[in-house]
Amino acid sequence: MAAADDDEVVREFGPMLRVYKSGRLERPMVAPPVGTGHDDATGVDSRDVHLGDYSARLYLPAAAAGGERLPVVVYAHGGGFVAESARSPNYHRFLNRLAAACPAVCVSVDYRLAPEHPLPAGYDDCLAALRWVLSAADPWVAAHGDLGRLFVAGDSAGGNICHHLAMHHAHPDVPRLRGAVLIHPWFWGREAVGEESPDPEGRAQGAGLWLFACPGTSGMDDPRMNPMAPGAPGLERLACDRFMVCAAEGDFLRWRAHAYAGAVAAAKGEATVEVLETAGEGHVFYLFNPDGDKAKEMLDRMVAFVNADTA
Repeated sequence: MAAADDDEVVREFGPMLRVYKSGRLERPMVAPPVGTGHDDATGVDSRDVHLGDYSARLYLPAAAAGGERLPVVVYAHGGGFVAESARSPNYHRFLNRLAAACPAVCVSVDYRLAPEHPLPAGYDDCLAALRWVLSAADPWVAAHGDLGRLFVAGDSAGGNICHHLAMHHAHPDVPRLRGAVLIHPWFWGREAVGEESPDPEGRAQGAGLWLFACPGTSGMDDPRMNPMAPGAPGLERLACDRFMVCAAEGDFLRWRAHAYAGAVAAAKGEATVEVLETAGEGHVFYLFNPDGDKAKEMLDRMVAFVNADTA
C-alpha cells in the first residue's frame, strides 16, 4: 500500500510541483544547483550566506575594485512560491550578468518554499533579507554597496514578492527604495482584466497554485495576490521611488502586469512607472534563452533603470 501511495499523484502544478499521496514531492523543472565562486564570463564573484531559516547568494562585480560605491539589488526568484532557488543555474547566470552589467552588488534571496513552508514564510524571509542588507552586516555590502541606491527585483512569484517588499519596507535611515523591477509578476484576481478570460472555472484554476502555497489566504482577491482588489491597501503606500514592470506578449499574466503598472501610475504618478513589453515571447523567457536579442534588451533596460538616477 505504501508503494502504491508513493506512485499516486494527488496534485500536479505543471512542471513546477508534483504531489504524491504519500506526501512525497517532485519538482521536475528544477535543475541541479550550482555553486559559488568566480565567474570567468563576467568577472563576478559570488558566495552564499546562511541566515537561519533562509540564505542569500551575494554577487560582487569586478568594478567593485575601483572603490566607487555601487547600487544594491535584492532579487527574489520565481517558481510559483514552490520551486526554484537562488542556486538554480538559470538564476545564477542571470545574477552574474546583472551584477556585471549595472555594475551592482546583487543579493539573491533563497527563501523557504511551500508546501514545506507555506506562505507567508517566503514573504517573511525576503523582508528579513532586505532588512539584513540594510543592516550592512555583510562585508561586501558594507564595503561596496550604496544603500541609498537600493533596488528590489524579481520575476513571476518574485515579482509578486517585490510588491510585498515595497508595501512593507520601513527603515529609519533609508525611508524609501530607489526602485523596483517586477518581471512578469504573478498577480491574479477574481475579476478579469484586459483580455483575460472571465470564465469563473478558468479563473479558479489559475489560482490553484496560490491557494495551495498559501492555505491561509482569503482567496484570489487576497491583497498579496491581487494588489488592486477591493479593500486592498492603497498603492500610494508603496515605499518606492520608481517602478519598472516587464510583460511578455505570450504570457497569460500579461494583462495583469499592465493593470498593476496602470494602478501604480494612477496612485503615484505616470512618471514613476516604466513598462517594457517584449513581443513574441512567453513567461520568463530570458531565463531560458539568455543569449537572445530580447533577453539582452531586457537586461539593458534593467541596467538603464538602475543607473537612471545616480544622485
